[in-house]
Amino acid sequence: MAYAQNSDQDYVNAHNTPRGVVSVLSVTWNITLATYALNYANSRKADCALTHSNGGYGENLAKGSSSTFTGVTAVNMWAAEKPYYDYTSNSCTGGNQCLHYTQVVWSSSVQIGCARVQCNNGWYYVICSYDPRGNLGGQRPY
Repeated sequence: MAYAQNSDQDYVNAHNTPRGVVSVLSVTWNITLATYALNYANSRKADCALTHSNGGYGENLAKGSSSTFTGVTAVNMWAAEKPYYDYTSNSCTGGNQCLHYTQVVWSSSVQIGCARVQCNNGWYYVICSYDPRGNLGGQRPY
């Protein structure tokens, strides 16, 4: 069942907005990735830990304590790291995180699948999986 700002298309649109800013191809929804993401999210319900699955896909994780923490909220949070990415040095600046952003806009990561579950502690857990994976050492996202 789809909820506002948690549908497949919501995730796709939230990714394609920042991707459009840097002129890379749009992402499309992939059911295999979505199933993988949902299975992994379900496996984290007990602890709600932001621990990567270490599977074969790129991955962004987030969690929030309110039911208003949607999939779109998570993607926008990742995209908001853009100011901390320096293209010239291909690095994050000032000790800030930016690798969620670079995965969102990674030019070759054109398929996504995402999921949102409620953890046992009441928090909401969001995962997006990317294929092919991004954040490859020494390469720029676009």
